[in-house]
Amino acid sequence: MENLENTDEIAASSTPPQRLRPLRAWPLLIGLPVMLVLRYLPQIVSDGPSMLWASAAFGPALCSIVLLLWWCFASRASWQEKVGGLLAIIAGVVLTAVLMDPTMRGIGIIVMALPLGVAAFAITLGIVRNWLDRKRTLVAVIAGLLALLSTTLLKSDGVWGNFAMGLQWRWSPSAEQRAIDFAESRQSDGVDVSPDRQRMEDALASAEWPSFRGARRDGVQRGTAIDRDWNANPPQEVWRIPIGPAWSSFVVAGDLLITQEQRGDDEMVVCYLTIDGSEVWTHRLSSRFFEPLGGLGPRATPTLSGETVFAMGAEGFLVAVNALDGTLKWKVDVRELANRGIPMWGFSSSPVVSGDNVVIYAGGKDDLGVLALDANTGEVRWTAPCGPDSYASVQEIVIGDRPWLSILSNKGMHVYDPADGRETLMYPWNHDGYRALQPQVIAENQVLVPTGMGTGTRLIEIFDKDNELTTNEIWTSRRLKPDFNDCVIHEGYIYGFDDSIFTCIDLSDGEAMWKRGRYGKGQVLLLADSNALIVQCETGEVVLLDADAKQHHELGRIDGVAGKSWNHPVVVGDRLYVRSSEEAACYKLKTIPNDDLAWQP
Repeated sequence: MENLENTDEIAASSTPPQRLRPLRAWPLLIGLPVMLVLRYLPQIVSDGPSMLWASAAFGPALCSIVLLLWWCFASRASWQEKVGGLLAIIAGVVLTAVLMDPTMRGIGIIVMALPLGVAAFAITLGIVRNWLDRKRTLVAVIAGLLALLSTTLLKSDGVWGNFAMGLQWRWSPSAEQRAIDFAESRQSDGVDVSPDRQRMEDALASAEWPSFRGARRDGVQRGTAIDRDWNANPPQEVWRIPIGPAWSSFVVAGDLLITQEQRGDDEMVVCYLTIDGSEVWTHRLSSRFFEPLGGLGPRATPTLSGETVFAMGAEGFLVAVNALDGTLKWKVDVRELANRGIPMWGFSSSPVVSGDNVVIYAGGKDDLGVLALDANTGEVRWTAPCGPDSYASVQEIVIGDRPWLSILSNKGMHVYDPADGRETLMYPWNHDGYRALQPQVIAENQVLVPTGMGTGTRLIEIFDKDNELTTNEIWTSRRLKPDFNDCVIHEGYIYGFDDSIFTCIDLSDGEAMWKRGRYGKGQVLLLADSNALIVQCETGEVVLLDADAKQHHELGRIDGVAGKSWNHPVVVGDRLYVRSSEEAACYKLKTIPNDDLAWQP
């Protein structure tokens, strides 16, 4: 019996191990290309649904999960390989999330780390699929872990318009820190650069560019013609300074240039000198908003009204600041007033002053969508309903020789009586997403309603009969689908961005005249007296275009500013002011008498 037991033990010990088989690789040939296509689908499809951006944001991560399911259930690997490989990748993702820079957590895992790690794991498995040794799993796991952990060396300032992450080495100085250091170095000089008080008061009484996109909020510069030959007479840089992150534009009054930015734990309203970029005053508010897609800092542009600056912060603090010295007049928390939290991409409404009120979009439920506050005290005067998804700003429009207040939301176009907030018109046009653009008034009663992917742009007529507004649709075009990139109108044509490509649209029928010019998610400014357009590219470059409906013609180009720019450019007199998330700069333009313009017949 003992000999029989020994014989059984010897037989068992000589049983060959489980035979490994070559891995099934064809699912990789499908999954990996699909991951790549989903990442770039918003750039491939020119007229998709408004939420197509989610394909780039979440598609690769979903493909990663599918590839891991392939590994577990259809790869032909041994069960020991499957369990070990899966647990190793999961552990690598968790470790990466713990070690990576805070700016990369969340969306950085979803958009970059997980897809990169799983892709490296899967590609390596495809290469070693015929190895009949468990070392193949070990090699693939090492490749996946290295790819995952490589993302811990990086930090992010948000994404670009094509959803590519804005990346830097983790330990490199941030643009925000450079701006803080620069401001502190100037403060240590102890030099008072403030203009004469009377001069400041006179300038504030007649501000040249008092609010977002100008006094009419239409993105049009008037009154000065520039030399359009930038090859012979390029803009001359006057000054350039580091600036804290924000998507705010400038307001201008004489020597004063005012914007918003982020410095450390404080949102700032900052007044600079137009002459040399020196800091005149700052107002600090303890608030810091970072969102992995939109990045860091305020989103709105300040508004000047007399000697007061109104500014909306990304977390919802609305402040009224003395424009002479930056001291606080009053502050309210819009979250409390509207009974809501912070929107996904932060509060973005640039305030508008209407009579004695300052009016903002708040996005609260029921009648807390739009708020009008007493400009002197901050007390609520009236409230009105609005759609829940808007990153646009309330603005004044004139219909039937009478001023109204209007804003675009995901529900459509809202028009209010500025006296009491009565919603006199709710033009229904649902958009599956947010609206972040301004309505454009044409002639006496036509209004352009621009909208992004999946919806397009519509021209409507509004009729005022006994203070009751009615509408009529003229045309709807899918040839103009701006996202957060406002358009301008000139001599019967619309100029703006169709997704990320610049285009010209016939105002009479919505048909495309031309579509050319890849400037990313940039912004445009019309130089009406020069028949020209200034395009601030997403990459910071500045392009001068001929406002020609027949062809796309670049007249010149300069470097502009460093860093990502979703900020609107401003031209006042012979000065061009541009900024990004990293820098602000002033350029001097050569001006000429209108009679000398070469484009005139």
